[in-house]
Amino acid sequence: MQRLRAMGTTRELPPAALAFRALHAAITIGFLSAIAYVWWCALTGRRGPMLRLAVALLAGEGLLVAANGGDCPLGGLQEQLGDPVPLFELVLPPNAARRAVPVLGAVAAAGAGLLVRGGRAPSVSRFS
Repeated sequence: MQRLRAMGTTRELPPAALAFRALHAAITIGFLSAIAYVWWCALTGRRGPMLRLAVALLAGEGLLVAANGGDCPLGGLQEQLGDPVPLFELVLPPNAARRAVPVLGAVAAAGAGLLVRGGRAPSVSRFS
C-alpha cells in the first residue's frame, strides 16, 4: 500500500523532479544492464570493448556509492529537487529498497570476480 501511495505522489512532483526521476531510472536501467552483461560475459567467456566499458562504469559507480556511505549518490539531489521517494521504493518495499544498492553492488562484484577468475562456467561433458 505504501508503494502505491509513493507512486501516487508523481502528479504532485515539480517538473524538475519528474524529469530527474526519469533520468535516474534510465541510469539505473543502464547499470542493471551492465551488471547483466558482465555476468553474461563471465558465463560465456566473451570479451571485448563493451565489457571493459561495463566494468569501468560499474567500478566508478561502486566508488561513488562507497564515497556516499553505501547509498545512491543521486538520492540527495533527487530529494533537493522535491522528490522524497527513493527510486527503488517505487518498485520495492522500503526494506528491500534500502538493501537494493548494496545487494546489486555485491552481485556486480561477484560477476567481476568471476571474470577475473577466468569466466566461463564449468562445462559438462556427455562422456564424464
